[in-house]
Amino acid sequence: MKTQIRRCAAKHERTVMKTLIYSILGIALIAGGITLATQVQKKPLVPSTPPRTEAAVSPAMADNAPLPPLVTTTAFSQTVTANTGAAKPEVVRMAGESGVKPVDPAIKQAIESLLTAPLNHEQRRDLLKQLNAAGKIDETISELQQLAAGDPHNANIATALGQANLEKAQTLMPSDATEGGILAMQAVKSFDSALSDDPANWEARFTRTAILSHYPAELNKGQEVVDQFSQLIDQQEKQPPQPQFAKTYALLGDQYQKLGNSEYAQATWQAGAALYPADATLRQRLAGQ
Repeated sequence: MKTQIRRCAAKHERTVMKTLIYSILGIALIAGGITLATQVQKKPLVPSTPPRTEAAVSPAMADNAPLPPLVTTTAFSQTVTANTGAAKPEVVRMAGESGVKPVDPAIKQAIESLLTAPLNHEQRRDLLKQLNAAGKIDETISELQQLAAGDPHNANIATALGQANLEKAQTLMPSDATEGGILAMQAVKSFDSALSDDPANWEARFTRTAILSHYPAELNKGQEVVDQFSQLIDQQEKQPPQPQFAKTYALLGDQYQKLGNSEYAQATWQAGAALYPADATLRQRLAGQ
């Protein structure tokens, strides 16, 4: 009996680790370049509002707008491009004042940008990658953890912490599956915390759902992925269009395809392409690539 229990426990542990590995290795999808497969829902999601053009998109948010060098990996001394002339947020100033040692100025600037600057999804990823390349991701995570402990209901801090953990987890996989898996679980927990305090937090819901979309089919997360991406699209339709919103249509269509409903997948990609005709991923999906 004890042997059987141990075998069951070992099998469960392998299943959990497999899930985490799939999730972390799939995080690259958030950049918009991976083909998924997907499931059946009762009706396809097609925007209820008339198609909008991308002319209303702010140039600062455009996909082709270059990211200002918020952080450099050599001198690492670039200033933040947002909030110039304004007092620094209390939450960031406290980070530098409450610790035993001063906070690295580059990390302090990066965190301030993550919490307050109008960065799009790709710019946030690029900033975290710069920190990681400079060997500062661990310090960044530590500082965000302190901020979260001092302000546990701040959704922006929780989201930034989750994304920082994911950045580190992705670099650890697959060589260190255990540590990467722990970081992935911590990231999901941070996104859950952010959404409990701010259900409209796009970054938290999008990133969390993108992770779930890579779970193995036997864990039955397909319908949750459909529901969460559908909720995001409903939310997006009430806001000015942003190029990053096209990713939600691409991944929802991918999930329908994965779940075996090509008709709903095509309808979703077409709806996204009507709103974001310049999006390369949606064009590729509709071309069958």
